Amino acid sequence: MTEPSPETPLPNSRLIEIKLDESSISRSANANIDHEREVAIYDLLDGNSFALEGQAEGPYRLLLGTLDEKLVFNIQDEEGSHIVAHVLSFSPLRRVIKDYFIVCESYYAAIKSAPPSRIQAVDMGRRGLHDEGSRILAERLQGKITIDSDTSRRLFTLICALHWKG
Repeated sequence: MTEPSPETPLPNSRLIEIKLDESSISRSANANIDHEREVAIYDLLDGNSFALEGQAEGPYRLLLGTLDEKLVFNIQDEEGSHIVAHVLSFSPLRRVIKDYFIVCESYYAAIKSAPPSRIQAVDMGRRGLHDEGSRILAERLQGKITIDSDTSRRLFTLICALHWKG
């Protein structure tokens, strides 16, 4: 029998629920921010590969939040019992998240009036920053949580949506 590759998840190595720590998110008058968070969670739950290294097989529930400028992954089993909390510094992600937000603002502005070539150029930059952020996230989770590249990308999107202050 062959071992599954990191890109071939075990059937229960996945997230079945994701909640954002209410004290970690800012409430603003901007409904788009809340919508982005909801879409990011939906996309992540729709397809993910998530396994705790050295722990029992999932499925898992995730409470994602921030504490003292750190990212907190509180992970529970299917029944909601606490398994582990992983705390990661935001420092390695801070620059790429800031740049990602700036490029996203440029992208949304370009959509309104820029020629297609300009929109495409800005979108390529946006995707490049997104790839960089998801790569950094996967590296930071190494040895703690095993995720595939799609899950890393979706988690990075959710972290940006969590971090977005409006």
